Amino acid sequence: MKTYRERSREELLAMKEELEAEYKKFQERGLKLDMSRGKPSAEQLDISMGMMDVLSSSAQLKCREGVDCRNYGVIDGIQEAKELLADLIEVPADKIIIYGNSSLNVMYDTVARSMTHGVCGSTPWCRLPEVKFLCPVPGYDRHFAITEYFGIQMINIPMTPDGPDMDLVERLVSEDASVKGIWCVPKYSNPQGITYSDETVRRFARLSPAAEDFRIYWDNAYNVHHLYEDEQDTILEILEECERAGNPDLVYKFSSTSKISFPGSGVAAISASLRNLKDIKKQMSVQTIGHDKVNQLRHVRFFKNLAGIQQHMMKHAAIMRPKFEAVLEILERELGGLEIGSWLKPRGGYFISFDSLDGCAKAIVARAKEAGVVMTGAGATYPYGKDPHDSNIRIAPSFPPLEELIQATELFVICVKLVSIEKLLGDMQAS
Repeated sequence: MKTYRERSREELLAMKEELEAEYKKFQERGLKLDMSRGKPSAEQLDISMGMMDVLSSSAQLKCREGVDCRNYGVIDGIQEAKELLADLIEVPADKIIIYGNSSLNVMYDTVARSMTHGVCGSTPWCRLPEVKFLCPVPGYDRHFAITEYFGIQMINIPMTPDGPDMDLVERLVSEDASVKGIWCVPKYSNPQGITYSDETVRRFARLSPAAEDFRIYWDNAYNVHHLYEDEQDTILEILEECERAGNPDLVYKFSSTSKISFPGSGVAAISASLRNLKDIKKQMSVQTIGHDKVNQLRHVRFFKNLAGIQQHMMKHAAIMRPKFEAVLEILERELGGLEIGSWLKPRGGYFISFDSLDGCAKAIVARAKEAGVVMTGAGATYPYGKDPHDSNIRIAPSFPPLEELIQATELFVICVKLVSIEKLLGDMQAS
């Protein structure tokens, strides 16, 4: 099979004509398909509906310690919830605080607190001439939105198959005291599905920051979100590695049950060193009298323990796996060997990361939208929405029904082919 670059101008023009006809047929279907965000499907939400039955008006709503969960109190979460989420994210139960429904909210609060009051007694960031964050790319757009909102300068850190480029991370963190943090999705990363290697985790734990208030923002969003029962990525536990390296305060670890139970009604948590948690509780004591303990109790009684969560996640995997495999099969069948796109095959998480020829991503996404398929905006996986190569596209297979997902992916590959041909024809003309 010839690659597209090996084709003559006449061959490319003939292919373009055929593809335009196929594209027009999709337009005539009047599709309205959404692949823009990593939302669980209705089928996934249905498997958590039993949670609605574990509490009733006659239920005993006191937690193990005898606190009435309907009332005020217990600012850092009931003990049962601490133990459940601590087991989920592999930390001791005394190093975790339970929050409300969203880990994104916890991350926002953590940055906001650092801006206004500093980190463990350090100068508040708002009083500093500049504050910088390192951003592995491609990465999670909502992470970047938080730091952009606070006017924090973001620095791109290229991802490798083992995680962020640690040579660059180590140099910037050790040399520049204005670098205050780094965003990380260490397991089944958003959007590539990469899991950090053991050596990468150890290098994070051994960082020697120029800034005493530098923290690793370790977003443990997909810890148990495997696609396969017999092929699962594992990762070293970062808090333990930081303690072993003599850097116990170096990391904030975030987690939630948002894509385990209900995204709008999950339970979020932060785990960190005791010193960091003490600093966080100062703010919490002013901010709230306590989060939703009834919801915490509901999660504990539904899942019971880590084994319950793991069994539940296998049900999620049974729904997600055919969708991922369908997308990957179409990409390989239609684009494999053409050298106009590349992608990774993740073993978990929520996304497939696609890289087009340079300068093509925005045009591909626009073409798809014109035919009725909405995708994540090109550039969203980079700070400020600026992909320097205009090549990365995040594919979110979870939300559409399988039949619609297949249609959307078939249209997507047509758009990739069309835009790639237009790019190559333009290059020929320019030369």
